[in-house]
Amino acid sequence: MRLCVLDVDSTLITAEVIELIAARAGTRELVAEITERAMRGELDFAESLRERVATLAGVPDTVFADVLAEVEFTPGAPELVAGLQDAGFEVALVSGGFAEIVGPLAARLGITRYRANRLEVDDARLTGRTLGPVIDRAVKAETLRTFAAEVGCDLGDAVAIGDGANDLDMMATAGLGIAWHAKPIVQEQADVALNTPRLDAALAIILG
Repeated sequence: MRLCVLDVDSTLITAEVIELIAARAGTRELVAEITERAMRGELDFAESLRERVATLAGVPDTVFADVLAEVEFTPGAPELVAGLQDAGFEVALVSGGFAEIVGPLAARLGITRYRANRLEVDDARLTGRTLGPVIDRAVKAETLRTFAAEVGCDLGDAVAIGDGANDLDMMATAGLGIAWHAKPIVQEQADVALNTPRLDAALAIILG
């Protein structure tokens, strides 16, 4: 069994979900600036997430359905997933974003393994806090190792695809790390840097 683990925001999908939620809170510009710095590796991810999520307090939980209707898969992403699944790969998602969005996206693609942060909701509104441990770069790498063990995949046969500094440990843990339209630090450290129009260009690299 082989495994491919994909990041979600700005990799599997074109947007940063936290920015779409922040648009409803009136904090999109602030959140986007913090996100950009975190993805370049200039800020601690967990602290930056707490700071960004705090700005979402009071947003109605109907935002999840609104954002799901708004997000778009990266061109070639569904084809990449289908091609890997046809080739016998287990495809999984791990995200510093939110399970409330990642779960339904995974279901659309026939993906059953995923891990992401969860947003706390009270009285049908976001509290501005997350639940449980933050999915930072160390947890992403740990999740890849866990998924590989679950499916019986040697780490050398695992593939990780991402775009930000939060993905670096996961990409280093996998036998093949692919940077997708990534920040400079990620392009430099990845095994392969892809800047093509479609994500399914990765199929030729992964399947050889």
